[in-house]
Amino acid sequence: MKRTSRISATSRRVALCVVVVLAAMSASVAAADEAAGPFGVTAVVGATAESARVGALFAGDRAGSLSGNHFCTASVVHSPQRDLIVTAAHCIDGEGDATGLVFVPGYRDGQAPYGAWKVGKRYLPDGWAHGQSEDSDVAFAVVAEVHGKRVEDVTGSNRFAAGVATGATAVTVTGYPDSREVPVSCTNKPVPHSATQQRIDCPEFTGGTSGSPWVNGDHEVVGVLGGHEQGGATADVSYSVVLGREAAELYKDATAD
Repeated sequence: MKRTSRISATSRRVALCVVVVLAAMSASVAAADEAAGPFGVTAVVGATAESARVGALFAGDRAGSLSGNHFCTASVVHSPQRDLIVTAAHCIDGEGDATGLVFVPGYRDGQAPYGAWKVGKRYLPDGWAHGQSEDSDVAFAVVAEVHGKRVEDVTGSNRFAAGVATGATAVTVTGYPDSREVPVSCTNKPVPHSATQQRIDCPEFTGGTSGSPWVNGDHEVVGVLGGHEQGGATADVSYSVVLGREAAELYKDATAD
C-alpha cells in the first residue's frame, strides 16, 4: 500500500513508525519462509524445493487423469524410513478404500513432476478412530517406493514438531484448493482458538486445502489444516489441531514400523 505523505513533523514520525513496523513484519515473514509474501496474503506458489514437499491427494482410480481430480493436501515429513506424509485425518479416513489413494508432490497443472506415490498404511489417532474428535484431526500415511526410491529422497521433507506453542512464530500454509490446479500459500501468525485448536487468517483457503502443512522458519510442521469445522467453515479462516501429546505419540507409532 502506498499513501501520499504531507511534509510535517507529525507525518514524518508516522512514516518512521510505519517503516519500522513493515521492517519488523518483513523480517518475521522471511523467518517463516524465504519465499513468503506479506502477512495474510494468499498467492500462487512457484515450483521450489519447499513446495515440492507439499502435494495433492487423489483417489487411486484417478492416477491416470490427474487434472481436476484432487481432493485434499498432504506433505512429506521426515522419518527414518523416508516414506511418510502427514495430512488431516478426515482426508484419509475411509477415503479410497475401494481404489486406494495416490499422493502427488509438487502437483501442478495435471502433471506429477516428482511422481505419483501410492498411499499404503495409514495412522489415525485414537481420538479420531473412536469418535472422529475434531481435536484429533491429524494423520500420517506411508507411501510406497517408486522406481526403488523413497519419497523423502526425491522431494526432501519438513520435520514434524509437536509441542510448539501456538503463535511462537509466523508460519506458511501451503495447499491445493480444489478449484485450482496449482498450490497457493499464505504466511501469518497463528492464534489460539481454544486449548486444543489454533487458527490462522488467510484468504482463499477453500475446499481441497485440508491437510495443508503449517511450516515455521525452522522447516517444522507445527500445524495441519483441519480440526475445528474440518479446517474452517469460511475460506478466510483456517484451523489446525494443536499438535500435542496425541500427535507426538501418533508420529512415534508411524515411524516405529
